Amino acid sequence: MLLIGSHVGMNGKEMLLGSVKEAISYGANTFMVYTGAPQNTRRKDTSELNIPAARELMKEHGMANFIVHAPYIINLANTVKPETFELAVEFLEKEISRTAAMGAEVLVLHPGSHVGAGVEAGIAQIVHGLNEVLTADTPVKIALETMAGKGSEIGRSFEELRAIYDGCAHPDKLRVCMDTCHVNDAGYDIVHNYEDVMEQFDTIIGLDQIAAFHINDSKNELGAHKDRHENFGKGYLGTDALMQVIRDTRFEDIPKILETPYLKDADDSKKSYPPYKEEIAAIRELMG
Repeated sequence: MLLIGSHVGMNGKEMLLGSVKEAISYGANTFMVYTGAPQNTRRKDTSELNIPAARELMKEHGMANFIVHAPYIINLANTVKPETFELAVEFLEKEISRTAAMGAEVLVLHPGSHVGAGVEAGIAQIVHGLNEVLTADTPVKIALETMAGKGSEIGRSFEELRAIYDGCAHPDKLRVCMDTCHVNDAGYDIVHNYEDVMEQFDTIIGLDQIAAFHINDSKNELGAHKDRHENFGKGYLGTDALMQVIRDTRFEDIPKILETPYLKDADDSKKSYPPYKEEIAAIRELMG
């Protein structure tokens, strides 16, 4: 069964219940959510997230799972500022607990940026941070996101992600979230060499390690290292390449999440609206 959804909000009084309602309004059967604003550490207690009502509504609509995305402020790769690393470790621990309390099994995490210290030092610091957080009993899988490679980002290559696996004391708690825009911008040609890219990933990490896809087109050419998402089928990847991923029966049970840009309102240039209902409908039609 196709598992397709998008990023949704979580705010106001309804919190997670509102997230589920938003996903349903788009015709989605899965979704991704932040536990709070991705730019800060302010979070409500899980008792205020309306979790039981949200889970009940999910059950009513046959929605079995969803994904949580960790905030951008978590940078496990930072060796330059100890306080940044300490905050990352402390907050990641809390995000794991919140993810589990919400009933999600996957927490997507940007591996981090080495901020000038070098890839090797950054990977070692990520491993150090994960080893402080993960135990044999951790109830959530950390899905390391494939990155576009802008600036000092780590995770621009499958080998960099493999190195994190290799250093981690509990690699069974790790997974990968493959972002189609990011892999394109990192230089992996899924337009012309999809099977070769997947074979490469399988050899280095293993296709069974993919826990989620971010289905995004790209505003940039192959290898641009810029990370600018484009709406479905409107960028350098195009509909056919994205549908290759979505149709791939090897990933039939893997959630596929849209993070495409909001569209400008034709009647009011100051307003914009999410494209997810239309994009999900188009994908379902293409699936036949």
